Amino acid sequence: MATEDETPVRGEHWCPVAAAIVFAAVLHLILPVKYRLNPAWVPPAVLLVLLAALIVGDPGRIDRQKTWLRVVTGAVIALLTLANTFGAARLAHDIITSNKLFAADATGLLATGGVLWASNVIAFALWYWDLDRGGAAARAHHPYANPAFVFPEMQHTEYTPATWVPEFADYLSLSFWTATAFGPTDVSAIKRWAKLLMMTEAAVSLVIAALVIARAINILK
Repeated sequence: MATEDETPVRGEHWCPVAAAIVFAAVLHLILPVKYRLNPAWVPPAVLLVLLAALIVGDPGRIDRQKTWLRVVTGAVIALLTLANTFGAARLAHDIITSNKLFAADATGLLATGGVLWASNVIAFALWYWDLDRGGAAARAHHPYANPAFVFPEMQHTEYTPATWVPEFADYLSLSFWTATAFGPTDVSAIKRWAKLLMMTEAAVSLVIAALVIARAINILK
């Protein structure tokens, strides 16, 4: 594998990250009113404005190491996380207290739970992407410095280019499998914060899945 002294790889494109953020904003809009931050249009509008600011401030590939870009990126991810946490907590409360909102609508309950679960996957993928090795811009300049996750490509170097560096799709895969398997799969966390973040995602996903599926089964009986 290449070393830190070698020429750094070029930064990754905004497209996958921007698509994930826009998709998460759309997911927020299709949630039932009770599980959205209201007015419903405000979170997506704020997300799109902040995303536009990021793309204008760091056009093309992500490689500009500016403090304000890091702050805005963190604000975008925090807003997504807040919106999803609100919806998940509200849904869990309604299920536990036998709220009648989905009393005869198992499909609606499963759809709402699925939207929140998918939003959770995107939010944590963005956290992993933004925090590992100092973020995307830092990885463009120092791609091998201080990793928090060990990906299979880092261990099986005979199958990957010497300049391989994780990009958003890799962190999205990590987040998906953490939420699905409720634990580490082919990627290992080697920093304590990374382990705690994966534990948090697995716990949230488990609670959403367990409560929603159990309630849906109860409705269908």
